Amino acid sequence: MTVPVVRFTVAGQDSASHGLGRLYTVVFDGDCKVCTRLSNALRTWDGGRQLEVVSSQQPGVMARFPWIPPHAYADALQLVAADGTTWQGAAAIEQLLGVLPRGRLIAWIFKVPFVRTLADRFYRWFARNRYRLGCGSHCQSRPLDVIWADGEKNG
Repeated sequence: MTVPVVRFTVAGQDSASHGLGRLYTVVFDGDCKVCTRLSNALRTWDGGRQLEVVSSQQPGVMARFPWIPPHAYADALQLVAADGTTWQGAAAIEQLLGVLPRGRLIAWIFKVPFVRTLADRFYRWFARNRYRLGCGSHCQSRPLDVIWADGEKNG
């Protein structure tokens, strides 16, 4: 899924261009151990250093990408291109496979009929259950809606 982009400028610079000057920024849920492990793997696989990988809880992330609603960070992985184009969930993974050197070996699978639909459904199931899939007791004690309701009040 591609999200429409609203362009913001801060001090004459496009807000999407802030960061490490990488082609893509991956924003993941830093409170989830599964997501954190996967983000560390992304950093390792990114041989060309095309990705900036940041936690959605990192200060300034929501201000940096104001077109992404706060709840979207809890719903799915966000991938933002340098031009502001944004993908989330399974679409972000599909795009990442095309960017990562070894990801291209399996990116073809998304061209198979119905795979995108199945990948999207699996991703949504995984995202809803990620705190039960190896994240630990601290995550299970804070429901997702409470975490992001707090963030919306503060952010």
